[in-house]
Amino acid sequence: METALPPHDHPLDPDGVEAARGSLISLDDAGRLAGLLGLIADPVRSRLLFALSTVERLCVGDLAAALDATDDAVSYGLRMLRTAGLVRFQKEGRVVYYSLATSFPHPLLEHCLRQLLTVAVPEEER
Repeated sequence: METALPPHDHPLDPDGVEAARGSLISLDDAGRLAGLLGLIADPVRSRLLFALSTVERLCVGDLAAALDATDDAVSYGLRMLRTAGLVRFQKEGRVVYYSLATSFPHPLLEHCLRQLLTVAVPEEER
């Protein structure tokens, strides 16, 4: 089904527009992606993901020490990440250990997020 292009004041590239449309994700997927990106936009939660990517597992106290954050902030961040399916937990006696979900896309952290830090120049450095 071909969708008519809206009128514009300048000439459009219909082939380019159709190619771009063909690569789009669905609105539902875009909403889910925006939610996940918003979830990891929090500094504690993003740092938790990086910390957990370097070790097999850690408990809340260890993660709080690694992040120099409070146990409450770490617990809340882990709960949010666990709800999204990005982190899993394992209870051993009274201690709960956290790790990245087995299906977590590790290249997301190393390639995408670290690269974004080098590409996105802070405003004060421009």
